[in-house]
Amino acid sequence: MNERLLLGRSIETGSWVHKLDARSKITGMLLYVVVILLSRSWMAMALLAVFSVVVMASTRIPLKYFLKAAKPLRYLMLFIFIVQVVSVKEGAVWLSIGSWDLYEDGLRLGAFSVIRMFFLITFSALLTFTTTPGKLNQGLEGILAPFKKIGLSPDRITLMIDISLRFIPTILDESQIIMKAQASRGADLKELPLKEKGRMLVSLLVPVIASAFRRAQDLVYSMEARGFRMDAPRSRYHRPIWGGADTVFILMFVVMGVAVAWL
Repeated sequence: MNERLLLGRSIETGSWVHKLDARSKITGMLLYVVVILLSRSWMAMALLAVFSVVVMASTRIPLKYFLKAAKPLRYLMLFIFIVQVVSVKEGAVWLSIGSWDLYEDGLRLGAFSVIRMFFLITFSALLTFTTTPGKLNQGLEGILAPFKKIGLSPDRITLMIDISLRFIPTILDESQIIMKAQASRGADLKELPLKEKGRMLVSLLVPVIASAFRRAQDLVYSMEARGFRMDAPRSRYHRPIWGGADTVFILMFVVMGVAVAWL
């Protein structure tokens, strides 16, 4: 497996988290977002960090894979931190440089924003790492089933998400192949100046987008040839079963929410 292309891929280790119902894992991720928003103190952040590491370690997936999931967004996290530090002007002044002052609240809010985003990205990767796209699709469809009463089609939503998840690794793999082909012709992206890198990325987007449209068209023809009809009744090869471990998994997040809210 290419370790640089982890997004949208499952890593099977046979852990107890892998065996959970996809519905419980999706619900757990939603509760985790609530827990992050309720964490407003350093003690709560520390408790959340311990909880996150323990759950991620229990998947038997190396922690470096979860860290790699956050790596592409490191510049966005840095930007958010800088915006908070520059815009917030409350609390004690920690540092003065000319007419600009660094305030305690700006530093604290910036650190909190980065930590929250880091936790959210790394822990959310647990969902795709431990769940195959097919099971994830079934779990999301089960959660959205009640919305059929208001005219929302869970089948359409889950089909779009499922196809997107399956296409992400394929498109990334193809991008790597095109970049290596360009490097073999003397256009190595790593050795070019910043301006030339921008031009190279534009030239990379054209074949990647063309390939994505071609694959999408082939997929449509293949589905039509097999008589696929949207919202048609279908049987399931794997039927999701909610067990005691799923209930325990959900209760873990509820307890964490109560704990961080109290702290």
